[in-house]
Parts: sequence; structure tokens; C-alpha cells
Amino acid sequence: MTPDPASLENLRDIAEPPPVSWWPLALGWWFVIAFLAFGCIVILYRLWCRWQANAYRRAAIAEVQRASSDVEIVGVLKRTALCADNRTHVGSLSGENWCDWLSATGRAPVPNEVADRISVGVYRDGSARTPALVEFATRWIRQHQVSRQGDASIVKTRER
Repeated sequence: MTPDPASLENLRDIAEPPPVSWWPLALGWWFVIAFLAFGCIVILYRLWCRWQANAYRRAAIAEVQRASSDVEIVGVLKRTALCADNRTHVGSLSGENWCDWLSATGRAPVPNEVADRISVGVYRDGSARTPALVEFATRWIRQHQVSRQGDASIVKTRER
């Protein structure tokens, strides 16, 4: 080494400080983690509640698939409707009014063949299993939306 302080032989690398550790987390990150955890818990709770609320739908669809006759399928439809809406309102519906209520709450009109089987056909020959009725019942059970008030204005006279 030369005693000259400006000599290049005296140069050394710059001493860098150690990198800043990410742990422990700052207070703001703890708030973000808590907010996300709370949001996940709320979403999971709502999904679980929806799953529990739709248990009657899953059971009804399984019964429709196991049913061996139209009489059983119409019975499953009526029991499902009683679970979903006011018992005094739905329990008194039959024939055309029942089909109108199913149309109003099922987001789709009741096909004529199905309406005939629901209204009159099950009393004539209820031992058969109509594929159209199975399809309609399954679709109605999955998609129906019923107001909890049991609004009687939904029922109207069917025009043929």
C-alpha cells in the first residue's frame, strides 16, 4: 500500500446495510390480514347457510328421481311448495290454480302436457311416469322463487 490516500489500491466496496426484514409485520398489514380473514369467514358462512337452506331442494330432486309414478312426483312438488311458501296458501291450490302458481314461481310456464298430468291426468292414470313431468318437476324445484308472504294475487284464472 502506498501512503497516498487517493491511490486506487486503497478503495474498498461500499458496505451495504443488511436487507430490511419483512417480519414482524407493520400494523397496517395486520389490519389487511384481519379484514381478509373476516371477509373469507363471512363468505364461507353465507355459502354454508345457502347450502343448508337448499337442503329441501336436494332432497326433493332425489325423491323425484326415485319416484315411480306421476302421483308420487306431484306429491313431491306439493311438499316442496309447502316447504317454500305459506302452508295455508299453497295447501289449498289445485288444478288450474296450482299450475298457475307453479308457472308464476318457477320462472317458466307449465307445458300443456305437464299441466294436464298435474290437473287431471294423475287421477286417470297415475301409475305411469311421464318424462316431461320429471323434467318439469326437477327444473321447478331447482329454480323456484317464492315470496314468503304467500301472495294470493299470483293465482289467476288460466285461459285456454
